[in-house]
Amino acid sequence: MKGRVPVALTIAGSDSGGGAGIEMDLKVFAALGAFGACAITALTAQNSVGVRGSWEAPPASVAAQLEAVLDDLDVRAAKTGMLSSAEVVRAVVGVLKRRSAGQGLLSTIASAKVDVAAIPLVVDPVILAKDGSRLLSNDGITAVRDELIPLATLVTPNVPEVRELTGIDVATEEDARQAGQKLRSLGCDWVLVKGGHLSGRAATDYLLGPDGAQALSSPRFPAGPYHGTGCALSSAITAYLAHGMPVPDAVASGRAFVQRLIQSAQPLGKGSLLLHPTSQMQKGDHS
Repeated sequence: MKGRVPVALTIAGSDSGGGAGIEMDLKVFAALGAFGACAITALTAQNSVGVRGSWEAPPASVAAQLEAVLDDLDVRAAKTGMLSSAEVVRAVVGVLKRRSAGQGLLSTIASAKVDVAAIPLVVDPVILAKDGSRLLSNDGITAVRDELIPLATLVTPNVPEVRELTGIDVATEEDARQAGQKLRSLGCDWVLVKGGHLSGRAATDYLLGPDGAQALSSPRFPAGPYHGTGCALSSAITAYLAHGMPVPDAVASGRAFVQRLIQSAQPLGKGSLLLHPTSQMQKGDHS
């Protein structure tokens, strides 16, 4: 991963406690050697204990942020997180479609002299906070499913998000396969069904793509709960994609990175343990 620093873009909400959202995404990008840009979709008042309040950014401001970044920076990969409402989802989709280079791909044009570059889009369909606070409206869920997911290269739902998007209660590997295939039928290339909410000694995710499905298992750590693991994973995958990795390798590398973050998580607040991505940067994990 040497040479020019790649740009990674996150489109998500702000977490005032720094444990998730835009703040986590930018920390992960930096730890993995990517230059982070952002479009903020919402402000939240939250900490390691829970969410106290949420205020949506005007959809026009979200679109303007995206246009400003894409008009200037050579974005190599992008992700979405908290999108709050259907109006914000459609503001994002509108910008992406105007710059689309084909289904599942996004293109950026900095000026007439710059070539169009197709880049991958990771959709982390954030619906609920860890404390149960709702971060996406019902019409927003519909807009994500029907309008945003068809533009995605990879979608990374957890079990509750899969239920909201597909109506399938995932309890077994076969359930995960069915749910993943249902999401792929919407038009995205890859789906990573995250199994952290399931029981068992191992935490098993299921990656479904053009070549079939595979189970990816890791040890389940007894401590916890942890705050921001979903944001950390989707942003790590996005950073690796920005470096040019194919999706399966980016997913494997992202999972390994988050496992290291979980192992080194700290009780910095009064609630969930917090991840510290820049501690990994000092160890050279981006090289």
